[in-house]
Amino acid sequence: MKSILVVEDNPLIMELVRTLLVSFGYEPIEAVDGSIAIELCKKSKLNLILLDIQLPGIDGTEVLKILKEDPATREIPVIALTAHAMRGDEEKFLKAGCSGYVSKPIDIHRFKSIIAEFIA
Repeated sequence: MKSILVVEDNPLIMELVRTLLVSFGYEPIEAVDGSIAIELCKKSKLNLILLDIQLPGIDGTEVLKILKEDPATREIPVIALTAHAMRGDEEKFLKAGCSGYVSKPIDIHRFKSIIAEFIA
């Protein structure tokens, strides 16, 4: 089973993403902040990371930077998960090292196809 780390501090969004991932046949691993996410990335064999950009403590962009600088986690695709769907945001996240971008509220069909794109 493919493991996906979900880094999300909003319990309702976490519950939705968890339910969707399980229904798609994936194993969600959960982190409520950036520090936990970084620890889990080092300990777990992950196929994908869904990363909320607005996090308490270490924010998503900082988590992304840390993961991309570490040879052990550099190759894991990261999809930005954010409510900040402003013009130019997608380019900004892709330039920062994200492989993809999902805006909240989540479009279930688009969400499923984006994940499938990065999990071979």
